Parts: sequence; C-alpha cells; structure tokens
Amino acid sequence: MNTPAVSVPVSVPNSRFDPRYYQIAVLTGLLVYGVGWLHFEIRGTQAAVTIVTALLTQFVCTRLWKLPAFDPKSALISALSLCLLLRTDLLVFAAVAAVLAIANKFVVRWRGKHVFNPTNFAIVALLLTTPHVWVSPGQWGNVAFFAFLMACLGGLVVNRAFRSDVTYAFLASYIGILFGYSAWLGHLPAVPLHRLENGAFLLFAFFMISDPRTTPDRRIGRILFAVLVAIGGAFVPFVLYRTNGLLWSLALFSLAVPLIDRLWPGARYQWRPLTTRPGHAPEGASYETPIARIPVPARVPARAT
Repeated sequence: MNTPAVSVPVSVPNSRFDPRYYQIAVLTGLLVYGVGWLHFEIRGTQAAVTIVTALLTQFVCTRLWKLPAFDPKSALISALSLCLLLRTDLLVFAAVAAVLAIANKFVVRWRGKHVFNPTNFAIVALLLTTPHVWVSPGQWGNVAFFAFLMACLGGLVVNRAFRSDVTYAFLASYIGILFGYSAWLGHLPAVPLHRLENGAFLLFAFFMISDPRTTPDRRIGRILFAVLVAIGGAFVPFVLYRTNGLLWSLALFSLAVPLIDRLWPGARYQWRPLTTRPGHAPEGASYETPIARIPVPARVPARAT
C-alpha cells in the first residue's frame, strides 16, 4: 500500500559553519586596522552611521516582510564593505547607501533570489546620481594588502562549501586579461601587478562577485558570469577610460543572471544548515536561508485488529 506524501519545509545543509562569521571577522579586523593604523579616509562617525543604518534597515524589512527571524549577518557584511569602499563628504549619503544596500535585497528580486549584490548596487546607484560619493581603491601598502589576501584565501579553504568557483574563474580571467593587455602594449609585468595590488580588488573578488545569493545557481553559469564580469571590468578602463570598471561590470552582468539560471538551472545556495520538525517552520529561518520542500511520507494510522 502506498503511503501518502505531505510537503514539509526542510533545509538542505551546505556546511556546518556559516561562512559569514569568517567574513565578518576579516572585514572588521581590516576596518579597525585601516582606521586605527593606516588612517583610511573614513571617519568613525561615517562607519557607525553606515553599520547602524544597515542593521536597522534589515530589522525593519524583516518585520515588513513578516520573516520569522532577524538575521544581521549579511547586513553587517554589506555595511562593513561599504565602510571600506565608499567615501562621501556628506554623512547623509552614508546612511542612504546602507538603506539602498539592504532594501535592495528585499525589493529587487527574481523568483525569490537577489538580483544585485547589495554593496555593489548601493555604490553604483549613488555614483550615478550624486557627485558627493566616490570609491576608495584602498592602496593600503604591502603589509596590509598581503595580510588581507592571506585572509581571503584562507576563507576559501575554511569554507569549502562556499561557492568559490566563481572567484577562481574571475581571478583567472581578469588577471589573464591584465597581463595579456600589458604584454600587448609592451609593459613590464610590474604594471599589471600594480593594478592588482589594492584592497578594492580583493574585496570585489572575494566578497562581492562571490556572493552566492546573487551568482548563477549552476557551476557552468557561474564560470560564464565570472568571465563576463572580468571582460567588462577590463573593457571599462581600457576602452571607455572610466574608473571603477569592475563595479560597473558586475552591476550590468547581474541583470543577466536570471537568463543564465534559466538556461542552466541549478540548486539554490543556503547560508547555513537548519533543522525542522514536520509541520513547523525552521527556527532561525531568514530571508537568506530559503526553505526547500520535499515530499515526506506521512504516518498512516494502524488498522484495528
């Protein structure tokens, strides 16, 4: 006799350790070191306003969208990234950037998935609309750069379940383009190396383009996406002679992700494992942890004897 099936929410675990904890630790350490010792061009007030506004926006959106729990981790990562990249001469734009970054996750969606990386969306939106913001490439010196590089590479090793293939594909493509272009112009290898030695590039490669909630679901799609972003990121400065090529390229090709997912569908990424009981919503579920539904056999009452 076939047993009836019911659909209950369960989670598909990706790893035992949420990689966002590692990201928060790395970004926080870099921000503290940069402000305290390297004298980054960001005031403590701006950093505080950015972080508080991002967390407050996440909390408000959690309530408005009636989500089961407030999860500050992704909002904190976006806020820390904004602190490291975005500069402004008006404090209000620091708050506006935080609101745009977090609200974008809830408003601009396609089939339940983010379209834009939150930090990238906020920066590009403000660059397009106001002259009061700019991006700091973060020339931090060799010590800070290589320390941050080792931390980023360590993140790929520690969080093996994190979708690092898009980062590897982007790095291989973009570095290959830079060295190939420099060789074509007859430049020494020191020229492309100098272009790579800045913190903004590392933040982009390891924290923005690698965001699993905005990249294609299938590996072949993620590799194609990474190559397209690398090509666009080189095209903007070398052909259009504009700055922030990687940011513009990521914003543009993020619009192609829904099409890529349609051509090569795959499993959605989840940040952390969750457990559920039949008929109950998972405790701690958040907007960043979608719940899959699979058929589970229901109990059938025993026949009376």
